[in-house]
Amino acid sequence: MSLFNVIDVAGSAMNAQSVRLNVTSSNLANAGSVSGDPDKVYRARQPIFSSFQQTLADHDGISGVRLRGIVESSAPLQLRYQPDHPEADENGNVYVSNVNTVEEMVNMISASRSYKNNVEIINTTKDLLMQTLSLGR
Repeated sequence: MSLFNVIDVAGSAMNAQSVRLNVTSSNLANAGSVSGDPDKVYRARQPIFSSFQQTLADHDGISGVRLRGIVESSAPLQLRYQPDHPEADENGNVYVSNVNTVEEMVNMISASRSYKNNVEIINTTKDLLMQTLSLGR
């Protein structure tokens, strides 16, 4: 694997962590949403990633991370009895989003650190390439 491929892999990983951060921020923004209809309540979402390797005729191969999709959580919604709430159903219940804010904060910290690690990988690779070029002087 050449040093240029390292940059490709780190770049695709940075893109994946960026998607992960966006989904997490969306989940956190909708954490307290409620509705009288369980089908209309925001459900936590999670991105699904996979690795890939594409072999090309003039390269050893290109590897990286690919977004497979974003899925909704199947965790149960929370049911609260709040008859005075404007969105309450005929029984006085509201359904609360299934977003777990603690899990989402952990996801945010993890994605942020992974993003920073990939930036460091690219910077280190760039420094190695520059040192290699300076050997020819």
